[in-house]
Amino acid sequence: MENTNLNVLSKRYATKEINKIFSEKEKILIERNLWIAVMKAQKSLGVNIPSEGIKKYETVKYNINLNFIKKRELEIKHDVKASIEAFVKVANTGEYIHEGMTSRDVTDNVEQKQFLSASKIIFGKYISVLRHMIDKAKKYKSIELILTGRTHHQPAQPTLLGRRFSMWAEELIFHLKNFESFFENYPLRGIKGPVGTQFDMLTLLGSKEKVEKLEKMVAKELGFSKTLESTGQVYPRSLDYSLISNLSLLTSACETFAKGMRLMAGYELVTEGFKKKQTGSSAMPHKMNTRSSERICGFAELLKMYVDGASRLAGDQWEEGDVSCSVIRRVIIPDSFYTSDGLCETVLTVLNEMGAYPKIIGKELDKYLPFLATTEMLMVAVKTGIGREQAHKIIKKYSVAEALRMREEGSDKNNLAYLLSKDSLFKKHGITKEKINSILADKEHFTGNAKEQINKTIKKADYLLNKYKEEAKYEPKQIL
Repeated sequence: MENTNLNVLSKRYATKEINKIFSEKEKILIERNLWIAVMKAQKSLGVNIPSEGIKKYETVKYNINLNFIKKRELEIKHDVKASIEAFVKVANTGEYIHEGMTSRDVTDNVEQKQFLSASKIIFGKYISVLRHMIDKAKKYKSIELILTGRTHHQPAQPTLLGRRFSMWAEELIFHLKNFESFFENYPLRGIKGPVGTQFDMLTLLGSKEKVEKLEKMVAKELGFSKTLESTGQVYPRSLDYSLISNLSLLTSACETFAKGMRLMAGYELVTEGFKKKQTGSSAMPHKMNTRSSERICGFAELLKMYVDGASRLAGDQWEEGDVSCSVIRRVIIPDSFYTSDGLCETVLTVLNEMGAYPKIIGKELDKYLPFLATTEMLMVAVKTGIGREQAHKIIKKYSVAEALRMREEGSDKNNLAYLLSKDSLFKKHGITKEKINSILADKEHFTGNAKEQINKTIKKADYLLNKYKEEAKYEPKQIL
């Protein structure tokens, strides 16, 4: 094993909580807890399993010999059978486990238990991300942080820095509600047997009512409130597709946030945080790269790749099922959670450590404000009786000319107000330099309903933040 490599996502980015869920020992432990739960249910429903036998299995369930299991799997080429033999061996009692069950009664249910547990952890971290975004929206809704809003990465109209955070938060709220609904309604495969008909368990228990009771008992033990009724040997892999799609959709607001941070930091409007001993570049000592925001974007793109992989498994099972999906699922599902975990930890770190530079933000706004005010100047011109297209043509002529002059001369001084006031048609209709400057003087009015929209988004977030108060308090671990 000396030349094997650990999963880089697991080792470098995922936290202990998520790593534990998908560790080899934890998976074996969940298997054993499932077998014990089934034995207890079977005994309560009349199967002759001695209490002392169940107790022995419970006593040794933590005695996990991974080397023995791997060795046996190499010999018999069957992972579940190797796990059964290992559990029976350490229990040193009757072979009471796995009665009336098939391998997928173990593997599918165990995996779904892992997925549900991991989903709740990731959901909780995104609740914390939402809380941090809302906190930033509140902090940055001040008039001192009126920002040059951009469309197509070109200066467009003023907005508030806090408005950007409310924009990202609102998108996250939408997907959080959908993900909450997904795992609340996520159905367990249940104990269905080789083709899904529960024939073997029905033969063992003797009645349909007892089979149904066992199903409910096992589902409750695993933390599920719903089970599938008519699934085959494997549950529909479209559920995996839906799961990973939800995880990917949750990243969208975070990726947009990260790209916003990268772009704003490039203009020195904000910083994602730069620690005293941190190095931005091995070649250029002055650099303070947005390395964490770039990592967030990488995580988001990786999850989209996993969604594509999961989409290829949806609808691809033959008849009552096959295991052609096994190798893909062993990679993409744990890795989707490792990726989500790393992304959340990184987003939370950036949200905690970022800062804004109001003076640079203000300086940029002053430079572009006459251009950003052109939509209002157009409406003023129309109200004075100038035709809209004629006014648009005049404003465009002076705006483009002035923008080119500023670029060619490297000037930050914007003379658009003066140029428009000197236009003969504008002068004729009373649009003076003083009138234009009075429009430019009231910067706050250019932000429109930004503050109200921030407040509405804050209120919209209250449902989730109040419902999941403990999760909202979460703070990230230290990241690499």
